[in-house]
Amino acid sequence: MRQYWLGSVLILLGAAVFSAGCGDAPAAGSDGDSERLVLFVGSASQPPTELAARRFEEKTGASLDLHFGGSGEMLSRMELSGRGDIYFPGSSDYMEIARRRGLVDPDTERIAAYLVPAINVPKGNPKGIETLEDLAQSGVRVGIARPDTVCVGLYAVEVLEANGLADRVRPNIVTHAESCAKTAQIVALSQVDAVLGWEVFEHWDSESIETIYLSPEEVPRIGYIPAAIGANSAAPELAEAFLDFLVSPEGQDIFRQWNYLTTVEEARAHTAPDTPVGGEWPLPAGW
Repeated sequence: MRQYWLGSVLILLGAAVFSAGCGDAPAAGSDGDSERLVLFVGSASQPPTELAARRFEEKTGASLDLHFGGSGEMLSRMELSGRGDIYFPGSSDYMEIARRRGLVDPDTERIAAYLVPAINVPKGNPKGIETLEDLAQSGVRVGIARPDTVCVGLYAVEVLEANGLADRVRPNIVTHAESCAKTAQIVALSQVDAVLGWEVFEHWDSESIETIYLSPEEVPRIGYIPAAIGANSAAPELAEAFLDFLVSPEGQDIFRQWNYLTTVEEARAHTAPDTPVGGEWPLPAGW
């Protein structure tokens, strides 16, 4: 039913999930007979996070208020609202920013899964794209996420810069999506011929998306999906319980159900042995 999930998300993207402003986010803590958590989540983890949240609610009776979008947008909402129990971006880059701004408790950080950048194409690969260099061919429509606010967009630029292809591929970039979910959407709907996305996008909608892996030496970094308790959390104990659930055997099984990589070793199957993990990469000027 993964195609159904992506279709449902595409409907929601323009509705409740993204229309909820910072001031509209309910405060964490008591809500009648249940406790409530407010989570600001990069949509790189949206499918398993939604399921993990439902399972946690069933186990604890708590209510989880999930806000999804680009990791930068979610961080801005959290900062502007002055609330938020958990920040759950799509990469370590945005967690580093959150740390510097004092928006999270760094001692609470957990890693939910690992990500590898890849090329995603519509099912059947109509343009016959096989390599990263193929994205520079005349007539190929390339999509990336916004590199200034979305983790997978930042990684897309890093891939192009690290492989000396930025100047050649950039003229073919026809759109900049606002989140990981929208990046998957544009390739699933064949609005572009390829996106520089995450390898896991194929498993979000296997009937519409294929993944073309980069050569191991072309992957500049292994990404990971971190989560930490917000500095202004109104329910830090409940927030910590949810983070513990994410990295528990049950929580990790949920990520594996969606074919996420849950260990560094799994990620290294697609990279060089010495490819760095996590960290922060500054976006070059001009992007």
